[in-house]
Amino acid sequence: MDANRIFPAGHILLRDFLINGHREDGVSPFDRGLAYGDGVFRTLPVCGGTPHCWQLHYRKLCEDCKSLGIVCPPEEVLAADIDMLVGEGEDATIKIIITRGEGARGYAVPALSQPMRLVIRTPAQSYASGNASDGVKLHLCELRLSHQPRLAGVKHLNRLENVLARMEWVDPQITDGLLLDVAGNVIECTMSNVYIRTGNNLATPDLGRCGVAGVTRARILELAPHFGYRPQITDLSLEQLLDADEVLICNSLYGAWQVRALGEHNWEPGQLASRLRERLMQNDAIPA
Repeated sequence: MDANRIFPAGHILLRDFLINGHREDGVSPFDRGLAYGDGVFRTLPVCGGTPHCWQLHYRKLCEDCKSLGIVCPPEEVLAADIDMLVGEGEDATIKIIITRGEGARGYAVPALSQPMRLVIRTPAQSYASGNASDGVKLHLCELRLSHQPRLAGVKHLNRLENVLARMEWVDPQITDGLLLDVAGNVIECTMSNVYIRTGNNLATPDLGRCGVAGVTRARILELAPHFGYRPQITDLSLEQLLDADEVLICNSLYGAWQVRALGEHNWEPGQLASRLRERLMQNDAIPA
């Protein structure tokens, strides 16, 4: 299989993948991840050939697999897959998908199943330079996230709510969409977690009913006291977000960006996102 796929317009996308450690051409049509979203995933950067914050990502992958009753592949197996896809000293983006594996038609979980692992390598993610220097603009999504505590916090494969929310805008000046739940609480963005700073308090939404608890969100909770802020996990209303001194969004690929605008509402420039981003680029959880 040629890892360089050539599209009709002549664009070359460098990508490669392994399915259960092998370069195969496709996933089985009987795979439960394909049929039902029965699986989990993680996306992380590889910097200079080293998966960034790998221990934290693997730990979260294990936790999410456990939530669905799926056996997570051993750490050394996934690490070997990444090593096969990423060259020494190379920067790249890695996506890991773990499904329950193949099953018969129907929702009943097979008594015996062999989890499927898919590791995908794509080029290192690039973003507009202004996102870091000037901040970003958000769209307030009309879609509301439903409550399902059994899945809350888990990065499972059923992301249809995110897909529908992302369809709400085409403006390239908008970086992400802010998602509320059915009760009107701020939860997350379509590809990011959210923080607000009010004075010395740094708060992120409670994800006990819905939403994805990202690794970078957890890192910022640990980092906050080292920057002089009191971290909080709490219900957040849209009004509280609009009244905040600073609003940040974060994920594992870009670190942290300041939100400068949500619709017609604007915030003044702040320094917290750049300070956090510098620290998040380091390959450990908290300062020494």
